Amino acid sequence: MSLINVQNLTFSYDGGYKNVFENVSFQIDTDWKLGFVGRNGRGKTTFLNILTGKYDFKGTVSANVKFTYFPFEVQDKSRTVSDILHDICPAAEDWEFLREFSYLQIAPDTLYSAFDTLSCGEQTKALLAALFLNDGNFLLIDEPTNHLDAEGRKTVSQYLNGKKSFIAVSHDREFLDGCVDHIISINRKNIEITSGNFSCFLENFNRRQAFESAQNDRLQKEILRLSSSSERTAQWAMKAEKSKYGKASSGLKQDKGYVGHKAAKVMKSAKVTEARQLSAAECKQKLMQNVEKDGQLKLTPLTFRLQKLACFSDVQITYDGQRINLPVNFEIEAGDRIALDGKNGCGKSSVLKLIAGEDVLYDGTVTLQSGLIISYLPQTNESVFGTVESYAESHGLNLPLFRAVLDKTGFEKDDLDGEISRLSEGQKKKIMIAKCLCTNAHLYVWDEPLNYLDIFTRIQLEKLICEYCPTMIFVEHDGAFRRAVATKTVNIRRLNGEI
Repeated sequence: MSLINVQNLTFSYDGGYKNVFENVSFQIDTDWKLGFVGRNGRGKTTFLNILTGKYDFKGTVSANVKFTYFPFEVQDKSRTVSDILHDICPAAEDWEFLREFSYLQIAPDTLYSAFDTLSCGEQTKALLAALFLNDGNFLLIDEPTNHLDAEGRKTVSQYLNGKKSFIAVSHDREFLDGCVDHIISINRKNIEITSGNFSCFLENFNRRQAFESAQNDRLQKEILRLSSSSERTAQWAMKAEKSKYGKASSGLKQDKGYVGHKAAKVMKSAKVTEARQLSAAECKQKLMQNVEKDGQLKLTPLTFRLQKLACFSDVQITYDGQRINLPVNFEIEAGDRIALDGKNGCGKSSVLKLIAGEDVLYDGTVTLQSGLIISYLPQTNESVFGTVESYAESHGLNLPLFRAVLDKTGFEKDDLDGEISRLSEGQKKKIMIAKCLCTNAHLYVWDEPLNYLDIFTRIQLEKLICEYCPTMIFVEHDGAFRRAVATKTVNIRRLNGEI
């Protein structure tokens, strides 16, 4: 066991208008299994890159371990998996790789296949196996679930649960609950480390925010009462002070000493009240610093004239002239929220592209009702560029509404200006989500909408969909989201019979 000490860490990007971190200090035990959470754009990946020495910073970071960043970049993917893994961990024997493969449910013959023949999920698992075999490494695992289907996420989570000495950045609640024993969270004003899995962290976080909110309301009322009392007492004191130079109502000579003493006493009372008011205000300032203010998102789905919107009959996707899945049969009716489920590469995204009107080769029959307005959210962020203003203009969006939606998903005001290219992948995804929310449609087609999105926004979208009940068909591997949102599940099977 050793410690990673972070003292007075301050960092900002060249030309940046604000510090990403400012005088941050904390300690990490290298035996911990850490989940790393926080709003998009708060600096999670930046912090991992600081640990690897990629960026210069102010302050000190001391550790007796070697930091290794994941995803690990493979230069020549045409080489065999064995050669690549031996480069990563030269001391390991083939039997050790095969042992790790068994834990990760990777076929043994994969070790001698060309790396580029593996799926993205298999590549992720194989690289993790090699990296964990290196003694003295502390792994910085950045978004490992992005290329994993639901089953793969569960497998990797169980695998990590048997390891230690890592930080895993992930927004998948079930994934984190299955593999970490501490949470490091980047909040609005500080960085905190708490013991337990993500569910424990979220419960404590919500309890603390509820307590601080109640305290804030109480102090707000106290400040208003004291403010009124202070003002009233000050007026009495000034009135008493002025009376020293006036005449008594009885016409008798006034005792200025008595009146002055009375005025001073009342003024002292006013000062005490003012001090109490100031103390309450200072206490109030210490509250609510890390509150995640999620605004109420809205959605206005259109009502279609018919109950049935689309129908798939014996649909099989083809790649390079080969059918990749067993026939798919389902209907989309008004009010349905259909989750497509299946292994990576079975054609889920292709089915969504067919509905969205993109050019996809297939056999079978796809029927879409005429006049159907569809809002499509693609899997990648490639279409997001320029500025927020130019993006809204190019898609015919109402700019004030578009900016308001982004603000409600946790966007900082400063991030709404400038080039989108400077934003994190999660912030780019929020821009695409906001576009969909600003577009009225009969059918919403979303392909892995939660990729890169922070946990708070995921929960926010769950509440939105459950409240407005749009007709949807989507692909998403986040189990908690699927259970909360989907009304139906359509399983797509590969031709080899795997789901």
